Amino acid sequence: MGDPTGGPSTLLLVLDLSGIFVFAISGGLVAVRKQLDIFGVLVLAGTTGLGGGFLRDVLIDATPPAALADWRYLLVPVAAGLLTFVFHPMLGRLERVTTVFDAAGLGLFCVTGALKALDFGLGPVPAALMGMVTGIGGGIARDLLAGRVPVIFSSELYATPALLGATWAVVAAGLGAPEWAVTFPGVALCFGFRMLALLRNWRAPLPSGSASV
Repeated sequence: MGDPTGGPSTLLLVLDLSGIFVFAISGGLVAVRKQLDIFGVLVLAGTTGLGGGFLRDVLIDATPPAALADWRYLLVPVAAGLLTFVFHPMLGRLERVTTVFDAAGLGLFCVTGALKALDFGLGPVPAALMGMVTGIGGGIARDLLAGRVPVIFSSELYATPALLGATWAVVAAGLGAPEWAVTFPGVALCFGFRMLALLRNWRAPLPSGSASV
């Protein structure tokens, strides 16, 4: 799904940067709610926006990672962090705004991560798993830095929507579907499943009974 020169197509680049932007906003909002200063907001925004893609690139040996090789990948989370720092009162009044941005970033990243893994020669199953890793990596880093239990370790359905969206992208790409039919339904599938799980309070099974002997 890349261009003839070996880089990402324009659509995938836009989706990747969009995912960084919305994830960075979610990280910035968490930082604001934790009452961090502007440096803390920028660090959390950057870590959230770039963490999953950085991990993906290291694992598939796409070095140097895009976050270090392309200035746009650094500019976007900085801009998102500054916007969040300035306009957080307006963003903070919107109910569930952090969750919505997080779900949008999850959908965008799981698709672009899976497709980049395919471009680097991974098989369908590893590529789908790499898409999931791309989607959840930034959120895990954000929550750990913010002193929260990562969402993926709670009973909320978080990794499952990412894996579902990545699987769609891998299957559709394998069937030779046009790029828009690979990307947009995968993003929508992940985002929709994540939001529906939150609205319906769907949860992953938890152990029953006490763990004590």
